[in-house]
Amino acid sequence: MSIHEPSGYLRKIALLRDSVPSFRQYPFNLKAVRELDELGFHPKVTYLIGENGSGKSTLMEAIAVALGFNPEGGTINFAFQTAETHSDLHRYLKPVRGARRPRDGFFFRAESYYNLATYIDELDQEPSPSPRLIDSYGSKSLHQQSHGESFFATFLHRFSGNGLYILDEPEAALSPARQLSLLARMHDLIQDHSQFIIATHSPILMAYPDSVIYELTEDGIRTTTWEETEHYVITKQFLNNRDRMLRDLLVDEDED
Repeated sequence: MSIHEPSGYLRKIALLRDSVPSFRQYPFNLKAVRELDELGFHPKVTYLIGENGSGKSTLMEAIAVALGFNPEGGTINFAFQTAETHSDLHRYLKPVRGARRPRDGFFFRAESYYNLATYIDELDQEPSPSPRLIDSYGSKSLHQQSHGESFFATFLHRFSGNGLYILDEPEAALSPARQLSLLARMHDLIQDHSQFIIATHSPILMAYPDSVIYELTEDGIRTTTWEETEHYVITKQFLNNRDRMLRDLLVDEDED
């Protein structure tokens, strides 16, 4: 499979298929990986979507690590590690960068965000002539905010533009209203020459119009449109036919 998009900071990644030890072992046995040759990235927003277990987070992690980010999230300079659970897929990915270089970058990973927040607090407790790290995140400890507030503090304060931002399920702690706010924040950063790669289940977040959506399926990776995604279709069906769908879902087995 080979998909190409116009140039951004990251143009594409290529799987070094001849170096893969075996396509029968994890993570190479994932259909999305097994069928992959190259994956091109939109210069503004690229979405990776798919069912749980389709390999979204595995692929996102590998892309981020291949670019030099910490597997658990943060900037290029973050070096903390709470558990070595990431796969070695990154060793077999070749990033193809654009002519421009980003001035900023961040790998945001919802599942390990708590570890990132702890790492920032620990670094700021060490004596240093440099400004506190938390000042780049709004000056309030990420542990002293609600989960959603701390997520949004990173998007609002730490993301500074001219950057490459890799987000793995950023909607995990965000209300629908906050997801809309994140879309607006993304647009501001895109206007300031930023590029996003986002894995998400949220039909709100995947609605950014100038983008490409890749769906990870049992047959590999395919491009799709927002209206064709299962996320959009199911959400629309439920909102338009709530009573009927609830009757079907909550039927009493004794009534069968």
